[in-house]
Amino acid sequence: MRILITGGAGYIGHQLIHALANRPEVEHILVYDNLSRKDFSLFLDARYNPGKVSFMEGELLDSKRLRKVLKDIDVVYHLAAKVSTPLATENSHLFEQINHWGTAELVYAVEESSVSKFVYLSTTSVYGASEQMIDISTPPDPRTFYGSSKLRGEAHVERLFDKKQAWIIRCGNVYGYSPSVRFDAVINRFMFNANFNGRIQITGNGKQQRAFVHVDKVATMLANLLELPLAPGIYNFSEHNLSIEYIAGVIREIYPEVDIIFVNQHLVMREIKVLPDVRLEPLFSWPDISFKAELEAFREQFAF
Repeated sequence: MRILITGGAGYIGHQLIHALANRPEVEHILVYDNLSRKDFSLFLDARYNPGKVSFMEGELLDSKRLRKVLKDIDVVYHLAAKVSTPLATENSHLFEQINHWGTAELVYAVEESSVSKFVYLSTTSVYGASEQMIDISTPPDPRTFYGSSKLRGEAHVERLFDKKQAWIIRCGNVYGYSPSVRFDAVINRFMFNANFNGRIQITGNGKQQRAFVHVDKVATMLANLLELPLAPGIYNFSEHNLSIEYIAGVIREIYPEVDIIFVNQHLVMREIKVLPDVRLEPLFSWPDISFKAELEAFREQFAF
């Protein structure tokens, strides 16, 4: 089985490669990435067998190159995206070009290829904001350029449902250690600031809840899509609904001396709570580990 991962040099992609590389059914993994994050950790990771993973630098809008890399590919994981944090409401053109039209170009190329499986990592941001618990039946109502562009990308992927095995996974906010970790994501940023600066800054009253899931669990679930049965369609993937105030409190248990600073504490920030999608449960199993223990494991990765 030959696999293409767009955005494979990124935060989730790096962990997904690790989850796939030692599987006997995986013959080769091709990483397609424009390296816009300037993170080269993937290329210094010694865990991969020589020849099992290769790389091609390229853009999603380069239709000619996309058709070239899809030759002989069996499975596509489409992770490449312009991500939201922290500027989800700025530069709408860039979000549209990458998340919407870039996905469109990839889907066009896949339609003409021999690819049999296609996985699109979307986001729970497509639901916008709500005080009510959201589930898969909730109509999308994005409030940011990021959420809107990812939803438009979904519309192109839906064309594949009758042609290929295709899945749209709407993922919660991802956190946890990866060699290509993003420190603009809220939990990871809090951990960095607590460890090195001794201070966490919260905007608003901190009571807003968001849906979260650990990066290892995202990688495991995506990797298991190769073999475990799951009907093509749209799914939500989240684990915790946590308030920013609660997250800061758990981090203070790990770093008792940390200062928690509120900025514009009178503001009530938007929130989104997502009900875990039980249809995905057959795709993962892992030890029962607490949120605090996950963050303690993250702390052990810091150099000092």
